Amino acid sequence: MVTAEELNPWLNAAKRFENAADRLDLDDGMRKVLKTPAKELTVAIPVMLDDGRLEVFTGYRVQHSIARGPAKGGIRYAPDVTLDEVRALASWMSWKCAVVNLPYGGGKGGVICDPSILSDIELERITRRYTAEIIDIIGPEKDIPAPDMNTNERTMAWIMDTYSMHKRETTTGVVTGKPLNLGGSRGRPEATGRGCLFVSKEALKQFHIPPTKARVVIQGFGNVGGMAARLMAKEGIHIIAVIEHDGAVHNPAGLDIEALMVHKKATGSVLDFEGATNIDRDEALFLECDVLLPAAKENVITSDTAPKVNCKIVCEGANGPTTASADKILEERGIFVIPDILANAGGVTVSYFEWVQDRQAYFWNENLVNTRLEEIMVESFYDVARYSKQHGVENRTAAYMLALDRVAFAIKLRGIYA
Repeated sequence: MVTAEELNPWLNAAKRFENAADRLDLDDGMRKVLKTPAKELTVAIPVMLDDGRLEVFTGYRVQHSIARGPAKGGIRYAPDVTLDEVRALASWMSWKCAVVNLPYGGGKGGVICDPSILSDIELERITRRYTAEIIDIIGPEKDIPAPDMNTNERTMAWIMDTYSMHKRETTTGVVTGKPLNLGGSRGRPEATGRGCLFVSKEALKQFHIPPTKARVVIQGFGNVGGMAARLMAKEGIHIIAVIEHDGAVHNPAGLDIEALMVHKKATGSVLDFEGATNIDRDEALFLECDVLLPAAKENVITSDTAPKVNCKIVCEGANGPTTASADKILEERGIFVIPDILANAGGVTVSYFEWVQDRQAYFWNENLVNTRLEEIMVESFYDVARYSKQHGVENRTAAYMLALDRVAFAIKLRGIYA
C-alpha cells in the first residue's frame, strides 16, 4: 500500500540527495551547505481587487544556490504554495542546471493565490507588486525567474516591464519565457518536449530499437506531453496511447497526433477520437511499450504501479513522476530510467539560450536553438551514463551524484567567505 510519506515529493528529494551524498562520501559540512538555501524572501503583496476590496497575498522567492551562477527557476501561482515547496523546487533547479552543466544555480518563486478566480487585471497587479517586493534580489546577474504553474509569457512580460521601470532601462534578461517580440527565444515553447525526444532517442539506442520501430505511451497531453508526442510522431515514432485526466485513447498502430490535437482543442478531451479506442487510464499506463513518458504530474509510478508498468524505458517529462520507493523496483526489473532532472531539462536549457541572446542583443534562428539544445541534451545523457557505469549505480542516482559533485566542486573552488 502506498503511504502518504511515499507520495511526499520533498521527502523523495531528500532521500535521493542523501543517497547520492553517501555515495560521493560528502562530509557533513558540505551536505549542510548543499541542503541550505542561500537566500529566502517572504513578501506581503497588498492588492486592490476589482470589487474595491483590499487583499494581501503572500509571495516567496528562494535562491537555493548561486555557487555556479545566478539563480534560475520559475514562479508559480497556486492556492497551496508553501515555503517548503518553493525551497524543494529551488533545490531541484540547482541539480537540474548542474546536470546539463548550465552556469546557473537554482531558484524558485511562488505566490499564494487562486488564478482561476482572479481577473487579468488583478493578476497583473499581483505580479507587478510581487516584482517590486523582490526586485532587490532578482536581475540578469542575480536571479532570473521564468514561467511555472499558472504563469506564462504574459506574466513574464509584466515582470520584465516592472523591473525595467524601476531600473529606468529596458532589461529583457531579467526573466526568460517572454514573448518573442520582447526578447523571447525561438524554440522555447517546444523545448521541454524536444528535450524528451532527444534523450529518448539516445535511450532507444541502448536497446538497439530504431525510432521508427519504437512504441511510446504518453501520460499527459499538455505543453510537455503534447509537444513530445508531436515531435516524436514526426520522427516516425509510434505514439500508441495518450493518457489524460479523464481517460486514455489507444491505437496499437500509432495515433495521428496532429488530428488528436485538433480533436482535443475542439472537444476539450482526447476521448472519443476517431481512429482510436477509449481505454482506462491504468490500463493504458500498463500497456506494453518501449518508452513510457509521464509528462503531467508527480507520483505516477509508485511502489504499487512500478511492478506493473510494461516498458523498457521511462522518460520523466514531469517533475517527480516516480517515487523514491519505486526507484528500486524499476532498477530490479531492468527498466532504464531517464530521470526528471535530465529528461525535462530542455526547458531550462533554452531559457539559458534566451538569457544569452538577451545579453548579446543578438537572436538565433530556431534551427540553431534546436541544434544547440540537442548537443547539450545528448552530451548530458552520456555524462550521466558514464557516471552510472563508473559508480555502478542506476541513472537517477548517477544524475544526482553528478549534480551534487559539480555544485560541491564549485563551492570548494570558491571557498567559504567569512
